[in-house]
This record gives sequence, C-alpha cells and structure tokens, in this order.
Amino acid sequence: MSNFFSSLSKVLHASVWLAALLFLILYFVNGGFAIDTFFWSWLFRYFHVISGVMWIGLLWYFNFVQVPNMSKITDEQKPAITKVIAPVALFWFRWAAFATIVTGLIVAYLNGYVHEAMTLGIGSGGGKYTAIGIGMWLGLIMAFNVWFIIWPNQKKVLGIVEASAEEKPIAAKKALIASRTNTLLSLPMLLTMVAAQNLY
Repeated sequence: MSNFFSSLSKVLHASVWLAALLFLILYFVNGGFAIDTFFWSWLFRYFHVISGVMWIGLLWYFNFVQVPNMSKITDEQKPAITKVIAPVALFWFRWAAFATIVTGLIVAYLNGYVHEAMTLGIGSGGGKYTAIGIGMWLGLIMAFNVWFIIWPNQKKVLGIVEASAEEKPIAAKKALIASRTNTLLSLPMLLTMVAAQNLY
C-alpha cells in the first residue's frame, strides 16, 4: 500500500480510473444520456474546474506559503526552492492558466455566450452574461500576467535566462506585483464565475 501512495503516477492513474468508473455508474444509473453539446459542455467545464484548481491553488501556494517564508530559509537551503521546486511549480502554474482559459472559452462557445460574455452582457440582458463576462475578463488579465509578466521575470530571478545582479531584484519585484495582483483578482473572479452559475 505504501508503494502505491509513494507513486504520484499510480495515484493519478487510479484517480482517473475512479473518475471514469463513477462516470459510467452515473451514466447507467440514469439510463444514459446523449453525447451532445450538453455533454461536451459538461466535459470541458470539468476540465476547466480541474485546470482552475491547479492554477489558483498554485497562485495561492506562491503567495501564502513560498514567498512569505523565503526570508526564513537559509542561503544554503534556497537552491532547493529556486532550482528545483519553483521551476516545476511555475511549469504547472503557467500551463494550468493556459488550460483554464482555453477550456473556459470552449465552454462559453458550446453554450453560445462568448460574445455576450466578452461584451459584459451589454445589449443582451446583462445578469448572467455580465457576471460570467467579468469573470472571464479577470481570468484573461490574470493569465496575461502569468505568461507575460510573472514567467519572464521569474526566469531571470531563477537563473533560467541570463540576468545581471541589478536586473534580478527588479525582475523579482515585477513578478511579485503581478502575482499579488492576481491574488487580488482571484476572489472577485471566482465570485463572478460562481454567481453566473448559481444566481441567474
């Protein structure tokens, strides 16, 4: 049993199989359902939520755990974070952001509200479209920050790309401000997304 839980790969494979089994149980218990637009919308929403949990979870890890505690780590121990943990965390962070945006746009397209949401419901009744639109725009701003501010500057800080001793603190500050901006926007973004699904 300990061999199973010590292997992330085995645990993830088991999780996928368990999810597939539950899907089949739900399918047959309910007498089946059509593989139509509603099904694909559900499936991409599922992937959207998974990606979003990874993205915002890592955003909060950086802001609530890693960054506030870096000053408590000795210089001898810091390479464990900067050379091993942070680059891997940033890999999952940026690609989870990308996947969240792509799957979210697919869900909006399948449900026929991309235009209404992107125009914040102006001229189309507001309400749900305004809420989901605000959430989508906040998500897009946050993803932009990840790919075009946080990641390029973190590459300098972590030594993935060449940067002078003078450039590194400037890059660190830019990355921190963008990351804290995303933390600031995360709760409003989640609020509007959930509101669009449950209040309208």
